[in-house]
Amino acid sequence: MVRIVISGIMGRMGRKIAQIAYQDPDVQITGGVESPDCVHFHENVGELIGEKLDAPIFSDLAKIIERADVVIDFAGNTEAVLSHLRLIAADKNKKGMVIGTTGFTDDQIKEIKELSKDVPVVLAPNMSIGVNLLFKLVQEAARALKGKGYDIEVVEMHHRFKKDAPSGTAVKIVDILKEETGIKNVVYGREGIYENGRPSDEIAVFALRGGDVVGEHTVIFAGMGERIELTHKAGSRDIFAKGAVEAAKWIKDKPAGLYDMMDVLGLK
Repeated sequence: MVRIVISGIMGRMGRKIAQIAYQDPDVQITGGVESPDCVHFHENVGELIGEKLDAPIFSDLAKIIERADVVIDFAGNTEAVLSHLRLIAADKNKKGMVIGTTGFTDDQIKEIKELSKDVPVVLAPNMSIGVNLLFKLVQEAARALKGKGYDIEVVEMHHRFKKDAPSGTAVKIVDILKEETGIKNVVYGREGIYENGRPSDEIAVFALRGGDVVGEHTVIFAGMGERIELTHKAGSRDIFAKGAVEAAKWIKDKPAGLYDMMDVLGLK
């Protein structure tokens, strides 16, 4: 049995994770964390999912950390997530952490890597099985097509409320493409006149926002006479929640280190 505390419990993903975790016989929800402005609306996780649970909600992770083996963090504030990781890393019991929050700065990522030397962390911009398979397919396609004259474009679309652009998943895809192709120049959208057309040494990224789209990502390899498109479309947040719960079960008792969903799913 893995005891989990869910940070960002009242957000879209937090609620969904709680629902999925409650149905998993190998998981026990022991609490939630949310901002002070929200906590007074609900005092227990059970109130959010219509079940009776011994799972209080606090605005301070320190007040509930001892109830957890693993903290799943989907808080919308990256600095809040970092403060939680610092707390866990300083804890002598070395609990695990699963981070699904996106939008970290380069300096914040560096700190996460440093803190993961003391605590096991799964950091993943997208926790669905399908998206992580997409990562693997993008890697293989980029490797096979390197130097063969294929232009690379990345297009993603999410709901109108998403704060960061491009998405964390798109950023991960671009990182894979840069690693496999050696192309370092990344363009975010286009405007104006290109006298000589599209440069061959660039990767272009387009972030679309609107409606209630859960998440769509397409990677296009466009050659002369043919085009290869790799697409993943998420129809429900359940896939991300299930992945987060699986990651929490996997990370328990793992040695300190920084992991991703490719590790969790055995795709490396």
